[in-house]
Amino acid sequence: MLEVLTGTGLAASAGLNAYIPLLLMGLLARYTDLIELPSGWQWLGNGWVVVILAVLLAVEVVADKVPVLDHVNDVVQTVVRPTAGGLAFGAGSGSETVTVSDPDSFFSSHQWVPVVVGVVIALGVHLLKAATRPVINAATAGFGAPVASTAEDATSVVMSVVAILLPVLVLVFLLALVFFVPWLVRRRRSRRRERAAAREAGFRV
Repeated sequence: MLEVLTGTGLAASAGLNAYIPLLLMGLLARYTDLIELPSGWQWLGNGWVVVILAVLLAVEVVADKVPVLDHVNDVVQTVVRPTAGGLAFGAGSGSETVTVSDPDSFFSSHQWVPVVVGVVIALGVHLLKAATRPVINAATAGFGAPVASTAEDATSVVMSVVAILLPVLVLVFLLALVFFVPWLVRRRRSRRRERAAAREAGFRV
């Protein structure tokens, strides 16, 4: 199950920021012994790939912290983040890390399965992130965007590191997500009722 938790953590991380888990895996595979990528994913450690991911990460970090632009970025990332999640899950679950010594034992015969699973996980986290941001922007007049984005980036970094070094802790993130989603749904419904009440009061006046 460690392979699954590693892949899940990396895919969830990609749902917050597409490039952080891929760049981290590339750097660790290229410069350390903490992770050994499977043969089909060793391109992540290529020098040019690392540079490209770093540039894309810099663009993402800036764009995601500007109100309005962050919404446009989320629309574009609806394709990018799930794709990155599929790549991250595929590479992470098939890699040999300090905690996973026999990665071939899980996804040995169906190599497309982890990619699809990663796409689904990253898409779910991305949609949650995209749904949360407008609530934060509306509540803070846009000033909360850079704070929320910084917190998301930090979470993505921590989640990626944990997924590789201590994948069992990924369960903590999943439990937190289970509690956060209902809160978000209730919050959005509450805001809709408040807006509806405000419009009704305006019509009466």
